[in-house]
Amino acid sequence: MKQRIAGREAVATKGWLRAHKWLLLRRISQLGILGLFLLGPLAGIWLIKGTLSASTVLGFLPLTDPLIFVQSLAARHLPETTAVFGFIAVLAIYSLLGGRTYCAWVCPVNLVTDAAAWTNRRLELKKNLSLSKATRWWLLGFIIILSALTGSIVWEAVNPVTALQRGLLFGMGLGWLLLAAIFIFDAFVLRHGWCGHLCPVGASYSLLGSIALLRVKAAGRDRCTDCMDCFTVCPEPQVIRPALKGDASPVILAHNCLNCGRCMDVCPQDVFCFSKRT
Repeated sequence: MKQRIAGREAVATKGWLRAHKWLLLRRISQLGILGLFLLGPLAGIWLIKGTLSASTVLGFLPLTDPLIFVQSLAARHLPETTAVFGFIAVLAIYSLLGGRTYCAWVCPVNLVTDAAAWTNRRLELKKNLSLSKATRWWLLGFIIILSALTGSIVWEAVNPVTALQRGLLFGMGLGWLLLAAIFIFDAFVLRHGWCGHLCPVGASYSLLGSIALLRVKAAGRDRCTDCMDCFTVCPEPQVIRPALKGDASPVILAHNCLNCGRCMDVCPQDVFCFSKRT
């Protein structure tokens, strides 16, 4: 039987550009943000200083990653005032946009995991490892406890996002091995294994997804033909099913939704759209 390629019908129905609109915008966002971080060291244009873990935008707006902030408290390091304001700013931003919007629109490692998921689908590989979604919560808790025991922010030593940013400036070194390991794990062992089952940063941001205002809505679910393309491309496909049922809200309320827009891209019937929590 010929393999069904998710999104092919959407391309035929809507055209290539509309069938990839949100994916292209995400790539522009991810690469654009990464480029802004690199402008300072490479060109002396300091629009953003720091890393995605802790930074200052335009010289006055601090941004602090929630996991970094919590680790700092656990390690008994009194955060500076700018770090506190940065933490509050990030909470405010992602409480509106959805916590895991960070994963889909900002995190550069998503480029690697998306490529791995595409490889997995094209090669029609079956997963041969089963991990509970709760694994990332256990890992998140372990990191915080380890920070408390060691008095240090332990995650930064192995954070692939920080490794990528520093590697682009100073040479990747072992950073290539870390990113290659994530790609191989996601492509050949467990699809969406890193982001969906292990990444503690994604777990911390998903907490904000429970209260976020911006949501994906299956507003046209009466037009759904059960082609399953949205389930195929979604990094967290379990969040879609309740919204497609006629007896449940059409708004995806699950905290793990990334607001990535891929379900909108690949749906030939335009079932999904961005909306707000109702």
